[in-house]
Amino acid sequence: MNDDETMIQTDILVIGSGVAGLAFALKVSPFASVALVTKKGVMDSNTTHAQGGIASVFGQLDSFALHIQDTLEAGDGLCHREVVEQVVKNGPERIRELIDLGVKFNLSRQDADNLDLGQEGGHSRKRIVHAQDMTGLELERVLVDHLHRDPRIRLFENHVAIDLITCSTRMKRGTVTTGHEDVCLGAYVLDRQTQQVKTFAARITLLATGGAGKVYLYTSNPDVATGDGIAMAYRAGATVANLEFVQFHPTCLYHPEAKNFLISEAVRGEGAVLVDQAGRRFMERYDPRKELACRDVVARAIDTELKQSGDDTVYLDISHRPADFIKERFPNLYRRCLEFGFDMTRQPIPVVPAAHYMCGGVVTDLLGRTDIQRLYAVGETACTGLHGANRLASNSLIEALVYADRAARQAAADLAGFDVGAAPAPAPWDEVGTSDSDERIVVSHNWDEIRRCMWNYVGIVRSDKRLERAQRRIENINNEIREYYWNFKVEPPLIELRNIATVADLIVRCALHRKESRGLHYNIAYPRRDDRRWRKDTVLRRAYVG
Repeated sequence: MNDDETMIQTDILVIGSGVAGLAFALKVSPFASVALVTKKGVMDSNTTHAQGGIASVFGQLDSFALHIQDTLEAGDGLCHREVVEQVVKNGPERIRELIDLGVKFNLSRQDADNLDLGQEGGHSRKRIVHAQDMTGLELERVLVDHLHRDPRIRLFENHVAIDLITCSTRMKRGTVTTGHEDVCLGAYVLDRQTQQVKTFAARITLLATGGAGKVYLYTSNPDVATGDGIAMAYRAGATVANLEFVQFHPTCLYHPEAKNFLISEAVRGEGAVLVDQAGRRFMERYDPRKELACRDVVARAIDTELKQSGDDTVYLDISHRPADFIKERFPNLYRRCLEFGFDMTRQPIPVVPAAHYMCGGVVTDLLGRTDIQRLYAVGETACTGLHGANRLASNSLIEALVYADRAARQAAADLAGFDVGAAPAPAPWDEVGTSDSDERIVVSHNWDEIRRCMWNYVGIVRSDKRLERAQRRIENINNEIREYYWNFKVEPPLIELRNIATVADLIVRCALHRKESRGLHYNIAYPRRDDRRWRKDTVLRRAYVG
């Protein structure tokens, strides 16, 4: 490929390089050419930051029925049971595949022939398969190594997806759709190095762009998590759902220089307790499971404690466990905390909640297909129905692996029956009438305003007044962004700003629609769950909310 190539033809386009995108790409490459696009380096993904592990049934005292029940309970009435059963029952096989690829999971101290299993909040049994406290990094390391050795996969790093291309594309630099019989033809993608927009023409496109934590001021997510796949799919006409359910991880390190540094849930699984400034435990006042309650319960409890006390932080204390155990079980956490001046073997760690995971996303079926033909979505970008109103800890990686496998199998069938002449070739990118921006302050200002607005008004605890304020502000910002977008040449900050503004609007609209409190969505005006009226997904399409 020449550096100036602006039209790339491929059988399958994968957007995103986390575990979902990598696993899918490796499984489809034997029967298809693959182009994998990632906005920064291939290792820059949410997966790389995943510490805890992968939930799957391996223990003698565990069962599929128990894992299914724990997932359903965490999801607070909104999980799709058939999806839960599919993911749970296929989990062990996907773990064995990773081991065969070379992933090195921790083995049991008592029985080196078996995996070491941890326990996390919401789980009734030990079932967290892990690689020390750097499970995601280990997965990425192995999958990326296999990707580099696969001649059928072309990797495009530092390429930022702008928009999907569909048959009903009618406007330059954007997609406008008329219904659900549309077909995805690929995507427009900006090359960061050349500043050229390339047209990727693909027979099948997979969105695996991860989550949208950067919509919020404080998040455990890396900078790449700007909701790109959700925003692009929605603009193309795909159905999205349940975006009011934003999971706030209860324990991120509280330190001015500790950007995005999560303290794994596995620390609480190994006996860490939450205490206030005076060293008093408080979780027993909120849930009989105490520190091992689900994340929504623990995050709200911490939020309540901080508001009542006026303190900036609570503390996570595992110093009562042997120092050697802590260093061996959490080597990365121990080392990083030391860098910030905290010795977790001797003292409590200051922690606060931060935006962590999107339980909603692009609606898919059991095979990862969206309601736009030839468009798939896998991983945190997707709303499969597994998580319902609250994700059970460590269910995200197993969902990504199971759905990558299911989607790859279906993609093979789709390609076999694909009529090459049925869909038109995508039009090249058109930027006629645009100019280089001389008002970049608009981008940086709006970026900051959106994130502060979402944190203050659409956070862990909500109210109708706060949500209405957020809706007005986000609407004004979106109007500014639209005008700016059509007048100037695209740049990565503008592309990401446009996406976080879109996702922020979708979150607010979903939150305003749900008149109850359930799972991760807590509205003080409707403090109770209402199964009679609201035991259903919140579904959004362009011009439809229901």
